[in-house]
Amino acid sequence: MAGAVKMHFAYPPRKSSNPPPFRPRSTRLPLLRRSRLKTIGLGLFAFLCVIYLLFGRSKPSPYHERVPSGTPAVVLVTVIDPTNWNNAYLSTIKENREKYAARHGYEVMVVKAYDYDTHGAPQSWAKILAMRHALSTYPDCKFIWYLDQDAYIMDPTKSLDDIVLESKKLESLMIKDFPVVPPDSIIKTFSHLRGQDTDFIVSQDKEGLVHKSIIVRNGEWAKFFIETWFDPLYRSYNFQKAERHALEHVVQWHPTILSKLALVPQRVFSSYSRPDLGDAYQEGDFVVMFPACTESGEKSCETESSKYWPKWRAAFGLT
Repeated sequence: MAGAVKMHFAYPPRKSSNPPPFRPRSTRLPLLRRSRLKTIGLGLFAFLCVIYLLFGRSKPSPYHERVPSGTPAVVLVTVIDPTNWNNAYLSTIKENREKYAARHGYEVMVVKAYDYDTHGAPQSWAKILAMRHALSTYPDCKFIWYLDQDAYIMDPTKSLDDIVLESKKLESLMIKDFPVVPPDSIIKTFSHLRGQDTDFIVSQDKEGLVHKSIIVRNGEWAKFFIETWFDPLYRSYNFQKAERHALEHVVQWHPTILSKLALVPQRVFSSYSRPDLGDAYQEGDFVVMFPACTESGEKSCETESSKYWPKWRAAFGLT
């Protein structure tokens, strides 16, 4: 249209094709800050360490283990069954234990099997409850020695320390890196265990662990071991040899128990009167046991023990 006025729009100014060179922000200040923070952190950590060393150790942990005083040194435990066995024979067992314990300042517990409720399991499981009873009755004892009713202590002059409890003596006897259950268990005794770190001492016969003569060190581990052995699952499992097979299962499948087990030669404190089942008793051995003896007959416990009864009485100075 004539006379129309042309509109002119201004274009934005073009950016220079030669911008000023990039100048990074100075990092000196953040570096100084980080350095100071690190110094402050290290100083605070060192201060807390000093406070812990000065005051933290003075407060005993609420979870520390109670250490028994060691009085008495040993509690000798034997479970007898007066309902099925000759009382005259059982009287000799009781006398044998009491005379030995008195000589060495030990305590003795000869208890009746039917005094304990095995909750439907065979009454032979009472030995485990008797050991638990001993720990509660003598909380400051150092060791529990369970010795079955079918055994005599033959040498009264030897204390358990002399025979097996002293750490160096025990270490000299320990059978290491050896099948726990003969002849070919793939689970073996620890090769690096020291005598002072052992809490459970046991031997083997030709079939397995000699569960009728064992020594347990008092402490939290002992309570764990006894409760594990007496677990309702094992009592109801119907192991062929009851608590013996349960014990063999426990030591093979619980590293916490195996790690404290010392296996020693059978004749140390578990010699047998008959060589067909294990290492036979020889003159001078500490203990003689009557494995698989019966209530009556020519293989009765009274018959098998009869030749040893006058020997141990003579050794004890009894007539």
